[in-house]
Parts: sequence; structure tokens; C-alpha cells
Amino acid sequence: MFGLFKRDPKKKLQQAYERKLQAAMEASRNGDMRANATLTEEAEEILAEINRLKAQEG
Repeated sequence: MFGLFKRDPKKKLQQAYERKLQAAMEASRNGDMRANATLTEEAEEILAEINRLKAQEG
């Protein structure tokens, strides 16, 4: 019953993942490929964490 108000960590990670991808896209548009690569790598790490949490649930 008290788990009803517990925050979902996957939702927060998903939002962080989407923000990183957006920042990577903007860096790419500005011609900063090094920042694009760094941000994309960070986004992939977040995605791996999301997938790990999904695997623990199911």
C-alpha cells in the first residue's frame, strides 16, 4: 500500500536519457563532435541502467 507513492527510478532515468540525447543532438548541430560523442556515451550508460532495472523486475 505504501509503495503506491514510491517514485519510479526508471522514469527519472528515462528523462535523463532523453535530455542527454537532446544535448548530444544539439552539440552535433553546432559541430562539436567530441561533445556529441561524450554525451552519446553517457546516454548509452543511462540506457544500460534502465535495461538493468527492467531485467530485475521481470
